[in-house]
Amino acid sequence: MTARKRAHARRSADHAGERTGHRHELLREMVRIRRFEELCVELYSAGEIRGFVHLCIGEEAVSVGVLGALTQDDAVVTTYREHGHALARGIPAEAVLAEMLGRITGCSRGRGGSMHLFDTGRRFYGGHGIVAGGLPVAAGLALADRLRHDGQLACCLFGDGAFAEGEFHETANLAALWELPLLLVCENNLYAMGTPLAREHAQIDLAARAASYGMVAWAVDGMDVLAVERATRRAAALVREGHGPCFLELRTYRFRAHSMYDPDLYRDKAEVERWKHRDPITALVRRMQTEDGYDDDALALLEKGVADELDRALEKAREGAPEPVEDLLRFVHSHREAP
Repeated sequence: MTARKRAHARRSADHAGERTGHRHELLREMVRIRRFEELCVELYSAGEIRGFVHLCIGEEAVSVGVLGALTQDDAVVTTYREHGHALARGIPAEAVLAEMLGRITGCSRGRGGSMHLFDTGRRFYGGHGIVAGGLPVAAGLALADRLRHDGQLACCLFGDGAFAEGEFHETANLAALWELPLLLVCENNLYAMGTPLAREHAQIDLAARAASYGMVAWAVDGMDVLAVERATRRAAALVREGHGPCFLELRTYRFRAHSMYDPDLYRDKAEVERWKHRDPITALVRRMQTEDGYDDDALALLEKGVADELDRALEKAREGAPEPVEDLLRFVHSHREAP
């Protein structure tokens, strides 16, 4: 073998190793989110988590693919189905669990619960319980970034139900008009709570509707984490280059009901099973087995590492204390004197 061929072989091996390592991290993050959500089911059923809980089981490729393609300086605004977004952003599982258990050690001091996870240090601005409520907030963050000329962007994740709200259209219009560095990411799971998309919208091609505002927009397979990551990197680059807002429609599916309170009577069970055959975790494992030689031992080791992490996180979260009753009115009103 010539020196040139040896160098090429080394580069190819290095590239393959980097690819495998990167895919392993994507897989680990998706498994971590899936097991976290399954743990939430157990805690909710045992009465340790109360209030509304919306799980993202089945949508892990969106959280991991989108958040992994952003920088830590980019702002992120999400919906009430945000556990996966928060974990993928880097908020420790312990802080998220403590929040859901109502502990003061939670990322929102136990005041927000499942639907209102915030971490301003990581530029993670919610968890918004109002449908489409995060969109104007994201537009404001994007405007601030543009005025600072800092090269950052704001990314807003929301569901297909937001298209029926005025906030989406107002935000899309102003973002395009002002050329804001805003990345709009729609997690289209086909159901706005319990209403099928086709019964709510005359035009169900959401990317086409977004494009009518003059922004670059396209649809992506939201069950393929690699496709989601590629699309997000491309869209973020367009936004940073000054092309104004960009829109991604990530076509995905939630395997569980809208919330833990929802009996899920509006979907055909056969439809759910068909989508489960496209499970993003299983799909990536199969691809890695075929292309990277990934084996069952590696997967078992990954699962054990995730299980150990969540066990430790839950133990620490349970150690946190609830906020003292005398402090419950803190932050409700400003204590500063009026000028």
